[in-house]
Amino acid sequence: MQTLAHFADGGPGPWILLFPLIWAAVVIGGITLLRRTVWRGRRGGPWRPAQAPDENSPITVLGHRFASGEIDEDEYWRRLSVLDEQFGRKDMGKGGAA
Repeated sequence: MQTLAHFADGGPGPWILLFPLIWAAVVIGGITLLRRTVWRGRRGGPWRPAQAPDENSPITVLGHRFASGEIDEDEYWRRLSVLDEQFGRKDMGKGGAA
């Protein structure tokens, strides 16, 4: 019986069995490359600039009031927690800029 890995009479040899592995590596590599470059563009890739916050948003106004000294830190964090519940900021934390 003849097989793909037939050694005798000039057959392709056992290395022919590596072709499916090579094709799988090419397909997986291509999909990975597309996911990291082209398809990421639809979700906002690293090359797109970050959107500037709206100057009239309540969180931005609160940050400006705190920076100018109109309100103290305790009042800033108290009001920010209320605004976070209402507007749902994604980057909640004391280290983030308002």
